[in-house]
Amino acid sequence: MDKKTRMKTVPGKSPAKRPKRPAIPRQPMPEQDPRRRRFNFEEVPLGYSEETARLEASRCLQCKKPGCVAGCPVNINIPAFVALIAKGHFVEALEKLKEQNALPAVCGRVCPQESQCEAGCILGKKDDPVAIGRLERFAADYAREAGHQQLACAVDPTGRKAAVVGAGPSGITVAGDLARWGHKVVVFEALHLAGGVLMYGIPQFRLPKEIVQYEINNLKKLGVEIRTDTAIGMTRTVDQLLEDGYDAVFVGTGAGLPIFLHIPGENAVGVYSANEFLTRVNLMKAYDFPKYATAPIRPQRAVTVGGGNVAMDSARTALRLGAESTIVYRRSLEELPARAEEVHHAQEEGVALNFLTAPKRILVDDQNRVTGVKCLRMELGKPDVSGRRRPVEVPGSEFVVEADTVIVAVGNRPNPLVPRTSPGIEVGKRGTIVTDKKNMMTSKPGVFAGGDIVSGAATVISAMGQGKQAARAMHAYMTGEEAPCL
Repeated sequence: MDKKTRMKTVPGKSPAKRPKRPAIPRQPMPEQDPRRRRFNFEEVPLGYSEETARLEASRCLQCKKPGCVAGCPVNINIPAFVALIAKGHFVEALEKLKEQNALPAVCGRVCPQESQCEAGCILGKKDDPVAIGRLERFAADYAREAGHQQLACAVDPTGRKAAVVGAGPSGITVAGDLARWGHKVVVFEALHLAGGVLMYGIPQFRLPKEIVQYEINNLKKLGVEIRTDTAIGMTRTVDQLLEDGYDAVFVGTGAGLPIFLHIPGENAVGVYSANEFLTRVNLMKAYDFPKYATAPIRPQRAVTVGGGNVAMDSARTALRLGAESTIVYRRSLEELPARAEEVHHAQEEGVALNFLTAPKRILVDDQNRVTGVKCLRMELGKPDVSGRRRPVEVPGSEFVVEADTVIVAVGNRPNPLVPRTSPGIEVGKRGTIVTDKKNMMTSKPGVFAGGDIVSGAATVISAMGQGKQAARAMHAYMTGEEAPCL
């Protein structure tokens, strides 16, 4: 048989193309069985093995113009770190990540890669995108478990000193970058542990707290001093920090002021903001009473109001505390702002999702304790300013969801303490600090800001991106020179 004949698959048809190498499918992440995990606070995704990570990394096309990098708020060289994993150079992959990202183990777990870096993956146009977040987590976890040590700064001290207010994602990023450039950095944190929302907001089963503290310890190895239980705006003001000899100040106090529903019964016993509920469980370990002295929370029927990631975290936490857990959300599944992965996990674990449902009144007994939530059915009308279809009440559709606990997770406002005690810092209509978009400096010279206090409640990685931008500007402000590449 000649070559031409061998290339034909069916007589009379044109020669077939050479078969392509079978495409490697996106590698799934192993997880705890939902029948087990609903009763514990252990992490749900279990992480890639070395073999699986290398296989997933080998899917990367190593594009000349990688769309994934453009989609990353901190501009990680994604093809480079992925290529290192594919070759089995796992510690080197972490070091490549650390050039741009101070918290890869965190971002690999909680960032919405599906709408950022993975959304720009060229492979994702015809196939599933490379699992960038899972690979980021793998590299960070591998290096940590292998005992990889954070190296102290080898640069000469500049003699400049910076204050960072708030030890959340943006503040941690600023502190790390400034320390690497030789500045003395002191971080002031109001709570008793550093980490911000990573410690008090995101549950253990999504982000183990020992991982956050490992990264905080790495920050200390760079020479950063962290002073906890210090609320700037009460103990000292920003102006006083400048008087104390700090050459620049960064404000990264986040968005910790909860928004409520303003419906009857909202002051009842058993109603929590998501902030309070998650802080008591995550940071103060209320589930482990009496080992920890935080008053326990023991819901039997919990209703969470909202549809974002915080609502999913709250409802899944209530489930683990022993409750029948229900979410009520006034729009449909298509408008749900939470990550699809978090919604999927919640449903697997047994959280009930009531869509097109709005709470109108919290019902109470004669001791002002929650007994239920009176709700209305909704239908979707024309789009509102957010672009989503506006929910409209259906007359006569009232019904009651029994509950002894209500968790309100409908958003947060910026913490007002620092702006309120800092004359000269311009504040926007929604309580956010106004900054120059180019350098993140506020209207007060030498004072910079970033993260949720500037943007409103957003993602961990976007806060870190603003932190990196602010750090470079602070270096230039203090030294008159452009910040070096890390």
